[in-house]
Amino acid sequence: MADTPLIHPVLLCGGSGTRLWPLSRRSYPKQFTRLMGDESLFQASARRLSGPGYAPPVAVTGDPFRFIVVEQLAALEQAPGAILIEPEGRNTAPAVLAAALHLARTDPDALMLVAPSDHVIPDAAGFRAGVAAAAPRALAGDMVTFGITPDRPETGYGYLELASGADPTADAPQPLARFIEKPDADRAAQMIAAGRFLWNAGIFLFTAGTIRDAYAAHAPAILAGVTAALDGAKTDLGFTRLAAGPWGVLDDISIDYAIMEKASNLAVMPYTGRWSDLGGWDAVRREAGPDDNGNVCSDHATALDCTGTLLRSENPDQELVGIGLTDIVAVAMPDAVLVAHASEAQRVKDAVAALKAQGRPQAVQLPVDYRPWGWFESLVIGERFQVKRIHVNPGAALSLQSHHHRSEHWIVVEGTARVTVDDDVRLISENESVYIPLGAVHRMENPGKIPMVLIEVQTGTYLGEDDIIRYEDVYARS
Repeated sequence: MADTPLIHPVLLCGGSGTRLWPLSRRSYPKQFTRLMGDESLFQASARRLSGPGYAPPVAVTGDPFRFIVVEQLAALEQAPGAILIEPEGRNTAPAVLAAALHLARTDPDALMLVAPSDHVIPDAAGFRAGVAAAAPRALAGDMVTFGITPDRPETGYGYLELASGADPTADAPQPLARFIEKPDADRAAQMIAAGRFLWNAGIFLFTAGTIRDAYAAHAPAILAGVTAALDGAKTDLGFTRLAAGPWGVLDDISIDYAIMEKASNLAVMPYTGRWSDLGGWDAVRREAGPDDNGNVCSDHATALDCTGTLLRSENPDQELVGIGLTDIVAVAMPDAVLVAHASEAQRVKDAVAALKAQGRPQAVQLPVDYRPWGWFESLVIGERFQVKRIHVNPGAALSLQSHHHRSEHWIVVEGTARVTVDDDVRLISENESVYIPLGAVHRMENPGKIPMVLIEVQTGTYLGEDDIIRYEDVYARS
């Protein structure tokens, strides 16, 4: 890597991950959850694409996740190179181009490695070696896509067909014949038998100038729209907010459709190590390392006389027990439980759609609501009252606000809170409380070095989260 220019990782982290419901939801999608080990998938991706030869990552995400990105990178002692905020999700073609144009403003020849942030690649060093091997082709003007050696006839992935004479196990980029959409089972089996097909990982290596030229040739409307969105971008708190007007009229299209299937300067870098996009609970079971009976059980889950089963409890106070089950996925959350046959795991997104149609909050919202300052969860909800547990990070502060329809009673149970109620500012320690009358302008802050936890009791005629008038907010929320 010593002779190679810095590689700029571009982490795509704005998706919702509905196929891993109920753990992954729109309010806190799978890339930020701890699905495998002690780090989130996003953190594992950032760690994998870091070290000598790598620049700080550029993250492309949505507004609700911007502080999660900062917080999770900080836990790795990493600072982002930039965080680009999409006004709305428009698929990967606009997102990748936004990162490319951002990098090109300072270095038109910036070498960028585009990667989804929700993949599992256990051999980080081996993957970086593959990136190093692909870099000369990318610097020479090719667009390199990464192809995974398949180990089964998977119908959930797209494929890459290598050109005649290409080596699917080579340690250097190979010529590409074409992209292939997700096949049916028979077609997938035929491709595996043929031996010249790789899974399409959706990971790309090219220079910012090369990909910009590709958009100019194959998707000029997207180039014009993303350029306008970046030119009209605003910066707040270190984030770059792309302009909503030009962004909102862009085609919702993947980079494969918009560019890769039309370009001729393509190459494929084979990768023979383990890889998964964790596209469903069946993939989680596979990657988690099943026992001799094919079972995977989380803490607080027990399998009795089961085979091929995934049992996962996300609540330490909730024990999940399976008896005599075969090929079953069961995932228990405090507010929702999924039970499905493993062969139907890809239909979880249909369940999310059904819950949305019924207006169920569980379709999109976790029971824990993450905010820039920490998180809260509802413990009890009645017709005219609600009890919450609120966790405020050290040094964090909620907005200065008031409510039209509710009063609040705060009881500190851990740490110390600085509380503002109209003109009164005071410190509230453990086992002390304060009352917030309806209409009072108030704020809570954590001035300490440890998390502050309080119990909030709300009473009133309306208890929705939209009953907030913000006067000041250190996180620039409207």
